[in-house]
Amino acid sequence: MDLKEKVIAEIKKIYDPEIPINIYELGLIYDVSINEKNVKVKMTLTTPNCPVAESLPKEVKDSIMNIDGVNKVDLDLVWEPPWDKSMMSESAKLELNL
Repeated sequence: MDLKEKVIAEIKKIYDPEIPINIYELGLIYDVSINEKNVKVKMTLTTPNCPVAESLPKEVKDSIMNIDGVNKVDLDLVWEPPWDKSMMSESAKLELNL
């Protein structure tokens, strides 16, 4: 498993507290890029006033930092494009009967 796969696997362990789907399948992770041992993640939240706006990005960053071989994590919390249900994976939509 390469480093990007490890990062995605770690992100898939993190769940949105209001929706029983991991944040990767929910479509909140827009991009994961690796440059040597440095990880850059671009993510969003379901809404700007999400109750976990402070804690969820920190949880993502901390979880990735725990992966062996990661030196640094840059996490960008972005609002463009705004998240909507179409960004969810097919399995997430099935889980939520959408």
